[in-house]
Amino acid sequence: MSYLVDTHCHLIFEDFSDDLDSVINNAFNSNVGGMIVISTQEKEFEPILSLAQKHKNVFCSIGIHPHSAQSHSNIDKEKILQYTNNHNVVGIGETGLDFYYKNSNKKVQSRLFKMHIDISRKTQLPIIIHTREADQETIEILNEETKKGHFPGVIHCFTAGPELASAVLDLGFYISLSGIVTFKNAATLRETIKNIPLDRILVETDSPYLSPEPVRGGRNEPANVVHTANYLADFYNIEKDLFYKKTTTNFHKLFNKAEIINE
Repeated sequence: MSYLVDTHCHLIFEDFSDDLDSVINNAFNSNVGGMIVISTQEKEFEPILSLAQKHKNVFCSIGIHPHSAQSHSNIDKEKILQYTNNHNVVGIGETGLDFYYKNSNKKVQSRLFKMHIDISRKTQLPIIIHTREADQETIEILNEETKKGHFPGVIHCFTAGPELASAVLDLGFYISLSGIVTFKNAATLRETIKNIPLDRILVETDSPYLSPEPVRGGRNEPANVVHTANYLADFYNIEKDLFYKKTTTNFHKLFNKAEIINE
């Protein structure tokens, strides 16, 4: 059977401090052929890069999460740019807007979001976008920034409404689905995603959060992306192997710097 890629996980979080190597090996043994470890703040840059350099088929992103925008309001764009030359760095972010938790000032979030977009535009590395309770503002920024030049991207852990889905698909972006889609109370999300083209879908865990059914409630890890993919294959009424192939092909198209080594 074709392999999957967990396109969004946080493996350097404290949740994995005791058994990280086992978690990574478990993913590889569960038909997960690769994973992207996502940055949320500057202090993670070096540990994430070191992890990606240690393990084959583990890649990483560099960027500042909107929750951390306030404490990184003066971060130098060159600080992020310098990491993009490393072959293990395949994306920019996660970045974006989160107006739900209000951890950072909206203007600061918007400014850093645009800075990350500029880096994505310059490097053509895909921007990894977090958006919550900010659909319209996200659409406005993406449309505004696209006029300055193309940049690739993905809305990670998509939970937004149909307007944002339509807008980002029109821009050529991808939509990444997490274990949330398997939750019983996610009927509205499933209604929104039912007509998304299969050639624009990615899968992720967002580990250690959002464990999918049937393992909901415990710590999430990259191996569990299989549960989400299997659920979505049934949801879209296609063979699991075909869904695996499609989402992995999508991964390679978007994160085209990532080279998975199969031995």
